[in-house]
Amino acid sequence: MSQTHREPPEGPPPGSDYLVRDPEAFARNMAHVLENLGKAAAAWVEPRERGRMRDPATSIYGEMVSTLSKVGQYWLSEPGRALEAQTYLFAGYLDIWSRSIRRMSGDPQETTEATPPARGDKRFSDEEWQRNPFFDFLRQVYTLTTRWADDLVTKAEGLDPHTRQKAAFYVRQISNALSPSNFVLTNPELYRETLEQNGENLVRGMKMFAEDMTAGAGVLKLRQSDVASFEVGRNIATTPGSVIAQNELCQIIQYAPATKTVRRRPILISPPWINKFYILDLNAEKSFIGWLVEQGDTVFVVSWVNPDARHMDRDWQAYIEEGLVFGLDTIEAVTGESEVDAIGYCVGGTLLACGAAYMKARGDERIRTLTLLATQVDFAHAGDLLVFVDEGQLKALEETMTVTGTLAGTHMATAFNLLRSGELIWPYFVDNYLKGKEPLPFDLLYWNSDATRMTRANHMFYLRNCYLENRITKGEMRIGDVDIDLRSLTIPVYNLATREDHIAPAKSVYAGSTAFAGQVTYVMSGSGHIAGVVNPPAKNKYQFWTGEEPSEAKSFEDWAEAAKETKGSWWPHWQAWLKRRSPGTVPARPVGGKDHAEIEPAPGSYVRAR
Repeated sequence: MSQTHREPPEGPPPGSDYLVRDPEAFARNMAHVLENLGKAAAAWVEPRERGRMRDPATSIYGEMVSTLSKVGQYWLSEPGRALEAQTYLFAGYLDIWSRSIRRMSGDPQETTEATPPARGDKRFSDEEWQRNPFFDFLRQVYTLTTRWADDLVTKAEGLDPHTRQKAAFYVRQISNALSPSNFVLTNPELYRETLEQNGENLVRGMKMFAEDMTAGAGVLKLRQSDVASFEVGRNIATTPGSVIAQNELCQIIQYAPATKTVRRRPILISPPWINKFYILDLNAEKSFIGWLVEQGDTVFVVSWVNPDARHMDRDWQAYIEEGLVFGLDTIEAVTGESEVDAIGYCVGGTLLACGAAYMKARGDERIRTLTLLATQVDFAHAGDLLVFVDEGQLKALEETMTVTGTLAGTHMATAFNLLRSGELIWPYFVDNYLKGKEPLPFDLLYWNSDATRMTRANHMFYLRNCYLENRITKGEMRIGDVDIDLRSLTIPVYNLATREDHIAPAKSVYAGSTAFAGQVTYVMSGSGHIAGVVNPPAKNKYQFWTGEEPSEAKSFEDWAEAAKETKGSWWPHWQAWLKRRSPGTVPARPVGGKDHAEIEPAPGSYVRAR
């Protein structure tokens, strides 16, 4: 009786992609992983044991539990309501299960998904998320559960708006953190790579994790760019200029002219103190400051100090007097001009607007136009940052800052990243620490990670007066002995918002436009808080919208619907606006002067301090 000879199947046997190739090497690498995890744990514990920091995250966890408990109380207070919610969830699970069983049994008609992922969700782009029944099941269960959790918040009646906003934010953070794409055993791509490399990817990743925990002094300083590729003054912040004045709080930089004549009225830039000024001078192609100089402007910038315990009592009045007024005095001494066009970015713009009102109340009207970039003065629509601001959290934060007198820049950087954690945290967590890949060089993200500390007095004043009590547009903010009244400002204002801004939402910027007495030109740029501002004309990217002057009678939504769209950068539009209000030109001015010789070349030493 003859037997048919069968050739062995070509290629590796089914399922071999999910088998350890070298058990000895894998075990050895897992030991190295644990060793690096121990180093990270030590870096986390050390500053807490020594009393050098009080972790504000502790209060956030308590706040999260308290907030989500209120959502739970709503659903559990009525048994029928709770049963309905549970029934909906379990019915969805059963539907996913039954579809999965039919698919595994080879049912050719079972091709539809019970819960398809959101469009453009890159977390589940690997083919195995759909092809492999196990991972497909995990993905669908995760998607269904997160949508169900979102519904629990949106359908919970009786919650006040602040509690609802906090609950939605916390649910989103939990959902993003618990995604199966964030774990080796539940992410097919990570699982394959780990087995293929015998865990060497995790060794590299946990080494970076320990380094980043150490760099953050006990708080994870998530690396988003290859920091070794950049150096301030070498390939970032390279526009020629000089530091010509300085005090304990800031340096004043004047940039060298690039044209034979310049506009008569100089420009003073007030950057945010939360980050460093060189976001406006990233490189030759993206430098807003360099572009201004090329257009024939005399540009001065306030470069804030990276504060330490010596500066803990420096408040808004100090930042105005020792920063903005100091800058105006320097400009007048160097150029002889008593009129200045002022530009403020983000919180630097908030300080500038209030500072202009403060100075006018004291008879100082040297600021003749205001340009506010992604700046809020009305915080009623300030977005998810409001989640971090209430009496309990402010009290805990203030206690944290009493130890060192400052708040580490990593805390604010983390808060900003949490607003878009699905884009700015977890993809980097997976790539850096689980895939073991060094991030690529990216100047913008390098700047984002180069955050500054904040003084206790300044930061607490800002959070309380702006986010918690929204005092500026109510006329209730007081700086020193001056009541801040933006209605006293009759100068022209160019107010730029960015459409996708998660820090200074376009609607919030629009609302603040009505607080000024002078004519306000409101413009909305495409993209977000940074790319929407730093958008050189040569790139021909994005767009901007212009329309009627904002008013309380017209909503932001109505303004946006009627606005005219223009392709490209807003920079030329703003420059034309500024030139129409300029008093003419003068011969180009040299940097510094007799009493303001160069202290050091731009960008100075303050911006380099970490």
